[in-house]
This record gives sequence, structure tokens and C-alpha cells, in this order.
Amino acid sequence: MSVEGAHTDAWAAAAHARAAGLDTAALQEWLSGRLGPGAIREERFLTGGTQNVLLGFTWEPASGESARRLIYRGPPVNKRKNSDAVMLREARVLAALTGSGVPHPGFVAACEDLDVLGNAFFVMEAVDGFNGVSEVPEAVAADEAWQHAMGLSHARAVARLGDVDPFAVGLEGFGKPEGWLARQPGRWTGQLESYRSFETWPGLDHPGVEEIPRWLAERLPSAERAGIVHGDCHAGNVLFSHEVPEVAALVDWELSTLGDPLLDLGHLLASRDGLTPSGAPTNAEMVEAYAEVSRHDVEAVDYFHVLACFRFGAILEGSQARASAGLVPESVGERLHARTVSLFDQALRVMDGEGVGS
Repeated sequence: MSVEGAHTDAWAAAAHARAAGLDTAALQEWLSGRLGPGAIREERFLTGGTQNVLLGFTWEPASGESARRLIYRGPPVNKRKNSDAVMLREARVLAALTGSGVPHPGFVAACEDLDVLGNAFFVMEAVDGFNGVSEVPEAVAADEAWQHAMGLSHARAVARLGDVDPFAVGLEGFGKPEGWLARQPGRWTGQLESYRSFETWPGLDHPGVEEIPRWLAERLPSAERAGIVHGDCHAGNVLFSHEVPEVAALVDWELSTLGDPLLDLGHLLASRDGLTPSGAPTNAEMVEAYAEVSRHDVEAVDYFHVLACFRFGAILEGSQARASAGLVPESVGERLHARTVSLFDQALRVMDGEGVGS
């Protein structure tokens, strides 16, 4: 997706959320019960995502303590069947990462009581940083050395996440890592098939729909690893520091699970195709930076690159299906469908020998 496209989609999503409304008085009462009496000030919907509702606000404690900048994160305006569960899973992984070396927003509190706002949600600390796609400062956009260092920092942050022992931080039952990799080709083929429940969805006419999962099933790596998978770690889901060319936080954890953490390396590569600034590291440099930090072998990087393309494309096509039914803005569906096609094209190129590990 282009920077212009990211701006357009983010604006549309924020406008959609704003029109639906959010009961800030109820949110304030709920927060007061957890943080002590206080008030919500300076609230505004954020234009950082196309799927979930984000509201940034200042929390002013009645006690006179220093105000805090916080963010409410809730499901899409038109909730899916599992939206509430997804919110609570995302909150759980953020809480588990507290004190780790993984840059992430600080967890504040989560709400599973649907009587409060009509949906599950959580509140997290705001992070002082800029979005790696839609908010890049002019000075950074003109500094290739800064861009290069940012890219390497991104790879290292993803590697640090992959090194966290999920069971040591209380994430038992968060996913099913045993046999996880073998299940992936069928899992995402099934995801695509599920969109046929939208009678208005035209389907996905691409050779990769059949060729990619067959290639993956035939080349399944023998090694099985268990770690935390972010699942959506592209640059648009990263906040970078204003002060130094480093990651301030990985954000948008709604797709996180337990599985093979090398999927995030594959996703990092898949998400860069045609979308990197002029000073960005090469894919080979990104893999090298990841390997310098990670305890995992990266020999099968091409496999995870292809898997990430297939998985990511299958997920994004859901926006096209929902857009065809009028459940998300049409512009979002069109742009993400084009991205799905691009990802499947990319997977076929890697399968043909154009990957880093080839």
C-alpha cells in the first residue's frame, strides 16, 4: 500500500469510528474504578489503523497527579463474531510482555464486561513515536542513513519478540504451537473459502490460491519452534522514536498467537515489497540483522516468506469481502484486495527462486 493509500484508508476508518460514537462518559467511569477518580480530556480518534477503533486521550487524575496520555483500543464498528475475544487476547499479550526487552505499548487495563461499552476493549499507554508508514517526518524521509538504521532496528525488535519464552511470561494456552506450522497451508486456504459466506464477494482469481499452499505443504520444515508471533509486524504497525532511528513500540497485536516466530521474519520481508524508502536495508540485510539477535536458525527464511505472503493476503482479502457487503469502506476493500494480489505475486516469485535464501 502506498503512503497516500495508507492516509486515505486511515482517515476513512477514523471517520467511520467517529460517526459511530463512543461513550466517553462510560469509559471515564470505568477507568476511574481502576485508576482512581479522574477525567478524560483532549480525546480524538486516531487515524493509525483501518480495522479497530482507536481513541487517544489525556487522563487527568483528580488527585492532582501528573496527567497521562492513554489510548482506548476497541474492535471495529461493525464487530465480527470473534472481535471481543480478539481484544482480550491482544490485551493479554501486551500484559505478558511487561518488563521484557520487546518494545511495546504499556498495558493499563482491559474490560470484558460488554455492559460497559457494548464490546470488549483495553487501554494502553500512548507511545511517543511516529508511524513507520503514514507519519514519517520530512527530515527522516530525506535521510537515507536514518532510514537504513530504522529498518535494521525493526528486524532486531522482531527477533527479540521471537526470543521470548511464552510459557515463562504466562501465555500458556494462548495458542497451539504443537503442529502449528503443518496446519498453516490448510488454515489459510480455509480462510479464503470462508469469504464465500458473503454472497457479494466476487472471489479471488489468482493461480497462487492453489499453487502456494501446495508448495508449502510439500516443503514443510522439519524443525518446530514455539514462540510469540506478532502476526502483523509491517512498518505501519511500528512506532519509531523521534530521537534515534530505533523502534519505540510494536503495535496492533490483534493477530498475535503462539507458533513459529520465524513467521514474523517472513512477514517482515513480505510487507516490504515495493513499499520501502530509498535508504531501507535490503532483504538480505534485514535477515542478517534478525539473525544477529535471534536464537533461531534462519535457513528456511524463504519458506516463511512465502507462508507470510499467503497468510497476510488471505487475511486482507477479508476486507474486500466485507466491503462488498457494505460493512467496511469500499476504498479499504479495493486497496487491500490489490495488496492481496501483490502478495500472492510476490510469493510466486520467491517460489521461483527470488528469495533471500535461494
